[in-house]
This record gives sequence, C-alpha cells and structure tokens, in this order.
Amino acid sequence: MKRLSLLALLALILSLALVACGGGATTETPVEEAVATEASTEEEAPAEEEAATEEAPAEEEAPAEEEAAGSMECTDAMGCVTVAPGDPIVIASALVISGPNIELGTDSQRGIEIAISMRPEVLGHPVELQAEDDGCSAEGGQAAGTKIVANPQVVGIIGTSCSGAGVPLSAIMSDAGYLMISPSNTSPALTDPEQAWKPGYFRTAHNDLIQGAAMATFAFEELGLTKAAAIHDGDPYTEGLASAFYDAFIALGGEGVGFEAEAADATNVEPLLTSIAAAEPEFLFYPVFQPLAPLLTNTAKTVTGLENTVLAAADGVFSPSFIEATPGTSEGMYLSGPDLSFDNAFYSEEFVPMYQEMFGSEPTNVYHAHAFDATNILLNAVESVAQQGEDGTLIIGRQALRDAVAATSGYEGVTGTLTCSEFGDCADARIAVSKVENGEFVPQWSNAE
Repeated sequence: MKRLSLLALLALILSLALVACGGGATTETPVEEAVATEASTEEEAPAEEEAATEEAPAEEEAPAEEEAAGSMECTDAMGCVTVAPGDPIVIASALVISGPNIELGTDSQRGIEIAISMRPEVLGHPVELQAEDDGCSAEGGQAAGTKIVANPQVVGIIGTSCSGAGVPLSAIMSDAGYLMISPSNTSPALTDPEQAWKPGYFRTAHNDLIQGAAMATFAFEELGLTKAAAIHDGDPYTEGLASAFYDAFIALGGEGVGFEAEAADATNVEPLLTSIAAAEPEFLFYPVFQPLAPLLTNTAKTVTGLENTVLAAADGVFSPSFIEATPGTSEGMYLSGPDLSFDNAFYSEEFVPMYQEMFGSEPTNVYHAHAFDATNILLNAVESVAQQGEDGTLIIGRQALRDAVAATSGYEGVTGTLTCSEFGDCADARIAVSKVENGEFVPQWSNAE
C-alpha cells in the first residue's frame, strides 16, 4: 500500500511538471483524472461559495423591481380606490330626488350631470354617477350613506341636499374614509367642530350664518322694519337659519318678538300663527321646506293681526311648485338664497342653455351651479392625486383626495372664487333676496352690492 501511494504521488508530480513546462492544455489519463478529482474536491466548495456570493447582487436587484411596482401600490393611510383599465371612475350623489322637495334635489342632480357631460372622461376613464335619494331627512341620509359606502369604488359624494340628511351621512362617510361636497347644505352646524362637523365634509353652498345676517340686514335696513319673529321645524337647516336671522336682527337693533318651532308635517298651524300675531311682528321669517312653508303662507293670510306682516322664506322653497301651492298668498313675500347674478358669462351663455337643452326647462331651484362646481372640484382632486399605471390602472388615495379638496384655494368656479376653510366652508357666499311678483321670483337686493 505504501508503495502504491508513493507511485501515485510520483505520477502526480510528473504531470504537474509537464503542465508547467508546456504552458497549454493537456490530455489527462484516467488515472490522472481520478487523482485530480480527489485533490480538487475540497477546493470546489469554496469556488461554489464564491459563485453564490457573486450571484447575491442579482437577488439584491429584486427590491429595485419591487420599488418600481411599489410606485403603484396603495400607501394611503385611509386606503385607496383602484380603477382597473377601462373601468369607470365612480362618484355618488345623495340628493332629494323624490317627494315634496324633489325640485331642490333634481336641480342639483342636473348640475352634476352637466359637469359630467362636459367632462365625460378623467385620466382616460369614463365618469359614472351612482345616484341615491337623501329624502331630505335624517332617515334618508342614513340610508343613502349606508348604500354609498357599501360600494368601495366610489371616490367621493356630491350631497346632500338637506342639512338634516347631511348630519348622519357625513358621519357615515367620514368613518368609512370617504369625502363629500354638498351643493346645498347650509346649516352652520355642519362646519362647526363643536357641533356636527366631520373630517371629509365640504360644501360649495354658503353658511347660513351669512344668509341669516343678510336677511336680517335686508329686513332692518332696506325695509326699515323693527319687530320680527321666526319659525323653524327643528331640522338643522331650518333651526340654524332661523336662529342666525333672529340673532342678527336683534344685534342690528331690532326687536325679536317670537322664535317658535312647528312640526314639518303639521296640518294645522293656525294656533301657532295666532300666538305669534299677538306680538305684532312686522316681519315673519320661516325658512322651512314644503309642505310646511305653503301651509304657513296660506294660513297667515287668514289670521287676524298678520294682515300687514311681511312674510319671508328661504332657498328651501325657491321653486315653481311653491308658487303653485300658494296661489296669490305668496305674492309680495321675500325669499333669501344664493345670488345667481354671477360675474362670469359662462353661467348665462353656456350653462343655462345647456340646462335647458338637456332637461327641457329653466333651473328649478338655486343650487345647480353649486353642484356643478362641487363635481369639478372632486374630479380635479382625482386628477391631482391618482397614480396611473402604464396599462391605465388608477390608484386613488382616500386621504390624499380629502387633502386635495381641502387645499382648494382661489378656484374660479361658476359660483365665484372658492377657497376651502379648515372645516369645509368653500363657498364664495353671495346672498340675494328676491320678491314674488306676478308669480315670479324677482331679485331685489344682494349682500354683494
């Protein structure tokens, strides 16, 4: 055995010497191959380890690829809406589109539809509307909100028509991470953090602290009246506006002689009006909805002591159906609401003709333009925050959307120059007072004058 080992060693030394002298490739004998294999077995392991080490950077390249894909991942704290190639961008509306106040909601709905017809695609995706009915009530707002947040594709909400519906719906959408922009909620409570304000709530409609003060100024300074009473129905809108008017009237130096509530579904208001008449008000303001507003108007004309009292209502009944429900009795009364004598020519030269062409009538209320502006502000926000993939996929962050709407500043809309406050008041608040003359609403005065 020792002799064989010695011979093998001598053969190995000889082969190595030949390789060194030749300086080129050699042809090994089977014996030499076996010896070489044994000798190199342990040497190959480090070589494999070295190869593995050299390949490691290839594994490190994966994060770079993931980073490229990660640019289309949702990193928004409140989650995202993913819109697949060819799918629509869905916005929802929650407006009163049935019942006695239908003209208020359908008028705003048409403003949304005009905005979409002028902007049918955003970032290559069609815009689709999911329409829900807010019922102009807390129950309706609750139901509409529940339906909307059940659809994870909805990027935002245009609504509600009525502040009473807005209170519950704003809470639902806020908790779900959505946003809403109301074209006609005007209750001060909805943008008051001490009352009903919720994150994600905005409005292009004015705050009734402004409308109430404007109506008080008109009654006290323009009409020269010094004694006023007000009626509401307990709804956030009606109570908020009635309170704003009443407080502002007293602050101007007038005398408040009655602040009363009546049920929205009341059928007999004579006792209430008889009680108010005893205080001899010169001006009676009731910013309520239908059917209560027509009932108060018709009954007031029959109550002793109110024969010379000036009657007034507000934008909740600024519609043809109110005139029809008060034949003759509403003649001479005043209604406050947003000023539609806009400075821009777009409204009269393009918007209104398009409204007439699409829907076959004049606008039925006063918030269609506010809905148009609200829709465009929402779609602008989508454009500004959406991540867009090469295949057209969109990823839209919900918190990013809220932040984009909240950052609205100096936006030139139909209704004026809009800038959003910290708690969602975005309107360029211009209030007008109109008078019913020969069955028409005729503008009389504006706080912008």
